[in-house]
Amino acid sequence: MKKILILIFIVLFNNNLLAAPSEDKPSDGIKPASQFDIGKKWVSKAKKLEKKNKVKKSQNAYKKAIKSLLKHYKDNIDDADTLNLLGFSHRKIGDYKNAELYYALGLEINPNHVGINEYMGELFVVTNRIAEAKKRLDVLKNCNCKEYIELKQVIEGTKASKY
Repeated sequence: MKKILILIFIVLFNNNLLAAPSEDKPSDGIKPASQFDIGKKWVSKAKKLEKKNKVKKSQNAYKKAIKSLLKHYKDNIDDADTLNLLGFSHRKIGDYKNAELYYALGLEINPNHVGINEYMGELFVVTNRIAEAKKRLDVLKNCNCKEYIELKQVIEGTKASKY
C-alpha cells in the first residue's frame, strides 16, 4: 500500500519524472538559436575580423550571415532588423545594389529605423550621393543617438567609412 501511495504521489506531483523527453524541445530548457541570432553572431564575428584587417575571413563571415538572415527572412518578411543586417552585410561585401534594396525594404516597414537610416546614409556616402546621405541624417536628427553623430561624421569626412 505504501508503494502505491508513493507511486500516485510521484505521478500526480511530478509527472515530468515519468515522461519521456520531448523531441521538439531541449530537455534542459535552452531555446535553440534562431537563424536571425546565428546571422547576428556572424555579423559580430565579421566586424571583429574586419578590425583585425582579416578581410577575406570577414567577407566569408558576412556571407554566412547573409545565408542565415535570408533563411530567417523567408518567414519574417516584416522584420526591419533582419533587413537592416541583410543590407549591412551586403554593403560590407561590396554588393551595394542589394544593400540598398534591403535597406529600402526595411524603411518601408519602419521609416525611422535608426540603424537602417545610418547605414543607408553611409552607403550613400560611399556611392557619392551626399544629398541622399543628408536626407538619412535628417531623419535621425531628433533621435538623440550615436547613429546620428556617426553618420554626420562620415558625411563630413571626419570619420572614415570603410564601405
